[in-house]
Amino acid sequence: MDPRRSIRVQRSDSGSPFEGRFEWGVPEFYLPLRGNDAAAALEKPMLQRAIGVIYLPRTERMSHYFHASRFATLLLDLLTPSEEAIDARDAQLRFNIEMLAQRLVGTVDWLAEQPEAGHLPIGFFGASTGGAAALVAAAEVPERVAAVVSRGGRPDLAGDALPHVKAPTLLIVGGDDVPVIEMNSDALARMTCAREMTIVPGASHLFEEPGKLETVAGLARKWFARHLNEA
Repeated sequence: MDPRRSIRVQRSDSGSPFEGRFEWGVPEFYLPLRGNDAAAALEKPMLQRAIGVIYLPRTERMSHYFHASRFATLLLDLLTPSEEAIDARDAQLRFNIEMLAQRLVGTVDWLAEQPEAGHLPIGFFGASTGGAAALVAAAEVPERVAAVVSRGGRPDLAGDALPHVKAPTLLIVGGDDVPVIEMNSDALARMTCAREMTIVPGASHLFEEPGKLETVAGLARKWFARHLNEA
């Protein structure tokens, strides 16, 4: 089954994370860049003033939180179906940071050509190796990427691109993810842009514990709201 899907926001209980999405009537749409209807989707009226580009299907849930903050959200799967099948066997393609980064750069170029989106500042949100790809891409097109958030990421894999990242960067790491904390600390020391690292107590690498993804969403929203609105 294809894990990519469009999610419609339904009415939720008072105080739930989804209540605002329903009340504000924020449109939910999935942009399948593998098909021909991505441009048509972007032509829909948007209330947002920025675009959040999210990599990896497992971060799909995060897109709801960005929608609630009036951010247009483009959810990307940077591997083709055949590549996904290969990666499921050997987990190698997800570590091809340069390939993933170039696909993000291509997405940024594509967005620049869209009438409804070309003027909007862009923020990258990446998880795991997607965090490294986001940083490499941000270093390559600094004039277009206004902010980066990495969740449980591997920014160390961005290597020599780290000192060249200009976009303000937030690294979010789980408190129980000890090896990744060290990797993020080392990467943070190599960066020269505005940057912060936030450790979420009691969270593992995937932030699967109750309430931890909501904490990540809140941190990312504030970072994007601050830096994308300044762009």
